[in-house]
Amino acid sequence: MEQPIISCIQKVILYETKARFYIVGSNSTESRFRVLKIDRTEPKELAIHDDKVEYNKMEVRNLLTMIKSGNTTKESKKTDSALIKTVSAFGIAGFVRFLEGYYVILITKRRKVSLIGPHVVYKIEDTTMMYIPNDTVRQAHHEESKYVKMFQSVDMSDNFYFSYSYDLTHRLQYNMTPTLSPEVPQHGPSPSTTVYGVRTKPTEKYVWNSYLLQKYREVVHPDWLLFLIHGFVDQKNISVYGKSLYLTLIARRSNKFAGTRFLKRGANCDGYVANEVETEQIVIDSSVTFLEKTSVTSFVQIRGSIPLYWSQDVTKMVPKPPIMLDQSDPYAGAAGLHFNQMLKRYGSPIIILNLVKRRERRRHESILTGEYKSTISYLNQFLPPEHWIRYMGFDMAHISKSKTKNVLVRLSQIAKKCVRQTGFFVHKPRPVIKEFWEAPEYRGFQGQKTSWGCRQSGVIRTNCVDCLDRTNTAQFAIGRCVLGYQLFTLGVVSSPDLEFDTDCLKMLEQLYEAHGDTIALQYGGSQLVHRIEGYRKIAPWTSHSKDIMHTLSRYYSNTFSDLEKQIATNIFLGLYSPAEGKANIWELPTDFYLHNKDVRAILEYLRYSSSQWWEVPVYRSLPLSYEEEQKSNECTIVTMAANEECLDHYRDYYRTSEFTSIHDLFPYSMSHSVRDYKPKAAKDDSPFTLRVPSETKDTNRSVMYHRVSSRTMLFMSESQEINPNISGKDSTSSQTSTGSSESDSESSDVDGTSVTDTTEDSDSDVNLKGRSQISRRRFTAVSQEYGPELHKYAPNHKDTWMYERYVRISDVCQTPPKNEKRGVTPGSIIENLVYPKGVFKLGSSYGVEPPPVNKQDQDIYNHSILIGSRGAREPNKKDIQFYNKYLNKFH
Repeated sequence: MEQPIISCIQKVILYETKARFYIVGSNSTESRFRVLKIDRTEPKELAIHDDKVEYNKMEVRNLLTMIKSGNTTKESKKTDSALIKTVSAFGIAGFVRFLEGYYVILITKRRKVSLIGPHVVYKIEDTTMMYIPNDTVRQAHHEESKYVKMFQSVDMSDNFYFSYSYDLTHRLQYNMTPTLSPEVPQHGPSPSTTVYGVRTKPTEKYVWNSYLLQKYREVVHPDWLLFLIHGFVDQKNISVYGKSLYLTLIARRSNKFAGTRFLKRGANCDGYVANEVETEQIVIDSSVTFLEKTSVTSFVQIRGSIPLYWSQDVTKMVPKPPIMLDQSDPYAGAAGLHFNQMLKRYGSPIIILNLVKRRERRRHESILTGEYKSTISYLNQFLPPEHWIRYMGFDMAHISKSKTKNVLVRLSQIAKKCVRQTGFFVHKPRPVIKEFWEAPEYRGFQGQKTSWGCRQSGVIRTNCVDCLDRTNTAQFAIGRCVLGYQLFTLGVVSSPDLEFDTDCLKMLEQLYEAHGDTIALQYGGSQLVHRIEGYRKIAPWTSHSKDIMHTLSRYYSNTFSDLEKQIATNIFLGLYSPAEGKANIWELPTDFYLHNKDVRAILEYLRYSSSQWWEVPVYRSLPLSYEEEQKSNECTIVTMAANEECLDHYRDYYRTSEFTSIHDLFPYSMSHSVRDYKPKAAKDDSPFTLRVPSETKDTNRSVMYHRVSSRTMLFMSESQEINPNISGKDSTSSQTSTGSSESDSESSDVDGTSVTDTTEDSDSDVNLKGRSQISRRRFTAVSQEYGPELHKYAPNHKDTWMYERYVRISDVCQTPPKNEKRGVTPGSIIENLVYPKGVFKLGSSYGVEPPPVNKQDQDIYNHSILIGSRGAREPNKKDIQFYNKYLNKFH
């Protein structure tokens, strides 16, 4: 049985003396401590000592008292400066040096942004840099302040994330892959068992503080290390009649060949591409906290520049600089290295969705299309057909200009074909029966089926020229398709087809809009110019002025500030290390050799491997991911007792020793589908209800019809106010089917298979004109997970009267002045209400005496606590027979 190890250092205090820095780290409960000692007498070297001893509270107090007494002098007694508490923080981001001594970077503010099971993801809100050498040994340099300013221009409070117990550099599928036995269920530990603590090795490609950790990574205990990712993390709560599903979007930016829009294009000699971002979409049934005991789904897709040697001439002051192929690559060396990395991480098949223009009056983007297709054809010669790189071309800009064609409909058809080829990750709390995957909705679905669900095999790679606007819309279309399958797998809907203009899709759209804006600001210097609603052709007229402003902002940033941002990025990532007598980074004519350091070695390698562009171990593991197959060799596994605090995710998540207000909990403040997205006039809480106003009116009463997919929950109500559409326009304008053979042939090229040749139709409108009016609310079961239909058990007269009585009490308490004006006092109404007899012996505004609790109730409470910490037990035979008898009544 294995559990991820929780870092025992979640709070940090820096103490200062003249000769030393003492960094005291503790866990969240401040019961376990570790101490780092940093020498301040070294002017240019980093001298760190970690005794790797764990202290309790009393021991660390005695240690600090001893340090203080050892540094006490006559002068320090007067000023109380023998041991100064300088900074309180939440972790060490790393150490950095320019031309003088080292700085320590501390995370001083953090904010919760996501929950992945019991694991909390934090966003850095603020940091501080502390200069280590004291003033007596400091060797000043006139260029130091300039390098510090450049380094700090990479704002670490802007979209940097970390977690103490979850490896953000890996996808959820990797983190939930068992290290010891792939088919053994990983349930929670019991106090009497031995547990294997697992510490995964992070993917360096996504660790943005890798250079900052370089000098002390091998010296200190692993609990001191925090691995930061850069990109985007956000989460929303999809509430399905009280059942909470957490929808999470995580974007990881690669630190390889990183930079700004026009200065980093294509690929470098190591096969890393510009603006490479891995996007993971996770949906978790949050009714159970722990990932192993609940239903979990995730899907990964990536974006990245076309892996060729190409660039754009930025010396000309034009909005679209000309595209140039810098060098010939007849053996596709850069592309081969790039796709080998993808096969290693994701497995096969790799599906390329190329959104670059194909038809232009003057060749611009289309220069890349032909070269890209020939490169893929060359690489596929040396792979068997089942592992071929699958290419899809879709001229998105051309289709969007047509009045008769709808981009989102076409992209949805493409997305469905792609998702079926890769599958997605599914983990169920119980073994999955064979009939589960035989449902017609899963027909043709690929991926590796397991006894506990499914593993995604392969990945969809989307690109345009900038990998910003068009790419983000295409990724949203893929995410929409995947979300339908994720919800269907979780038993929330009875069909994977989700319609626009629902609360659920609005949440997903806003997530991808925020995701696209963040990546566009980091890479392009402005927010998205062309948004999802623009491609749906429902954008309001005011959006055009915003698009113009964003275009101007992007042009200004690319022209005047991109060079400074690129220099700052190179310094932050450690691609350039300042040194005495070395040219300053702003004096270099180009940073080509900073990002292509091993050109000669790569060329020498390609000379002898022009055909075998893949690694042999990677090829042998296909279609599975080589990284996941080798996880046991890359992880650190430690045998521990089950009651170890660093493995107790229950206490770490619930913080049972702390007093917490419900309003301070992150799930309470998380964006909620009912509270934040449901229109105020709507009566139905379902996030899958179409928010479209009815065109049919009754002369005597106003009746609102909700257009709902026939495959989801149905709700219709009398005397309901008309709901405004979320988008402001009728959704039918964006659901027009194009389906023309001419457009099919123009927009796709998929190894001889038409992209738009789908077996199922896209989202269809539901005609409600012929439906009979239903006068009361109906909840129709959509899955076996919800049990029998609930509408047969309507509340009786007594329960209805009880509910109305409490509503009247609330109305009286909230509006007494109005009643008094009308001549009706609150007392005259309250007199007619019968209050329930209290269960407390003494009840008043000053205090209450709790009632006695019998032993039977205490046993029930203790039993529920054990279920929360150990998990539910299997029902006995008697309970199963009673439940089956109960179900037989409805068949």
